[in-house]
Amino acid sequence: MLNPSETVALPDKARALRQAGVDVIDLSEGEPYFDTPEKIKLAAKEALDEGFVHYVSSAGLKELRQAVAEKLRTENKIDVQESEVIVTVGAKQALFTAFLTVLNPGDEVLIPEPGYVSYQAMVIVAGGKQVSVNLLETRDFRLDEEEIKEKITEKTKAVILNSPNNPVGAVFPKEDLKMIADIAKDCNLLVITDEIYEKIVYDGVQHYSIASFPEMKDRTITVNGFSKAYSMTGWRLGYAAAKKEIIDNMLKVQQHSVTHPTSFVEKAGIVALKECEEEVKWMVKAYKECRDYFVNELNKTDKLSCWMPKGAFYAFPKIVETKFSSEEFAEYLLKEAHVLAVPGTAFGDLGRGYARMVYSRPMDELEEAIPRIRSVLEKL
Repeated sequence: MLNPSETVALPDKARALRQAGVDVIDLSEGEPYFDTPEKIKLAAKEALDEGFVHYVSSAGLKELRQAVAEKLRTENKIDVQESEVIVTVGAKQALFTAFLTVLNPGDEVLIPEPGYVSYQAMVIVAGGKQVSVNLLETRDFRLDEEEIKEKITEKTKAVILNSPNNPVGAVFPKEDLKMIADIAKDCNLLVITDEIYEKIVYDGVQHYSIASFPEMKDRTITVNGFSKAYSMTGWRLGYAAAKKEIIDNMLKVQQHSVTHPTSFVEKAGIVALKECEEEVKWMVKAYKECRDYFVNELNKTDKLSCWMPKGAFYAFPKIVETKFSSEEFAEYLLKEAHVLAVPGTAFGDLGRGYARMVYSRPMDELEEAIPRIRSVLEKL
C-alpha cells in the first residue's frame, strides 16, 4: 500500500487553512515563488493564439527534443542526440516512466535517504524494492562507498541519485559521482539521476552529470525538467535522456498513459531553454539571499541546528533539542506559530529528528516566519 505524498498533501492543508481565514505561512511546498518568466508565458500564449492545441508526437516536439539534446551536450557534456530524448509531463513522470520501463518484479534500487518522497512509491508501483543508502549529516550528507558496496546484491538493478538533493540541499562532489560510476560499471547497474535542481547551486559549488563520465552514458537515465529552474511548476514539463533502447521503451509507456505533454507548453519549453538563462541566474541569486538569511536565523535558536545547504531551496534543520518527534514538531509549529513545515520522516527513516522548510519564499514571509518560529520555541 502506498502512503500519500506529504509534500503534496501538506500544501493542500495550508490552502484549506487560508480559505478558513487562518494566517498560515507555508514553508512546505517545494516551488519557486517567482512568476514564470514573461518570454515563456508569451510563447505559450502565441501557440494558443495560433491554434497549437492538438496532438503532437508522443516523444515530444522535435524542436524541443533538439533543444534538450543541445542543452545536454553543451551544459552537461553528455553526447545526446534528439532520438535519445523523451519529453514528459514533469520530471516526476519521467522518473515514474523510467522505473516502469527498466524494473522487473523483485529488482532492488539503491535510494539515498533522506530522499525525495516519491522515489520509494515509484519503485514499489514498478514492482521493485527500495534499499536505503544513508546520507548522514556527520559526513555532510555524502555517499559512503563501503555501505553502497555492502548493500548491492544479485537483485540490485539501479541506483538513483538526486543532486542537488531534496530535502537536505547536498550537492554530490565529482569524486563521489566517480565512485558511483565505477561501482555501476563493475556491478552492471543502471543509474537514474534526478537533476531537477541542477541550476540552483551556491557558493561556487558545481553540479556534475554522471552520464558525462566515461562509459556512463549508456547506463544512465538523466531526468530533468522546467519546474524549479524556470519557475514552471504548474506547467508540468520535464524530460529524460538515455540510450535509444531505453527511450524507445519509455515511449511505449508514455503512449499508453499520458500520450504526450501539453502541446503549447512544449512550445514554451523551447523558449525557456534557449532564451531564459539570465532569468534563472537572477532567481538563483535571490534564493541564495533567502538561504543565507533563513538558515543563519534558524541557527540562532537554541532548539534548532541547520546544516548549510549547497543547492536546491530547502533547509533541513535538526530538531532533537525540542524533544519532539518530527511529526510532533510539525504539528506544534502549525498549531502555535501557523507555520507549515514537512516532518523529516516524510523523506525516510533517516529524516527522524529533522524537518524540511522551504526558503524559496518572498523575504518578507521569511522575516515573518522566523520570529514566529523563535517565539514558539522559546516556550519549550
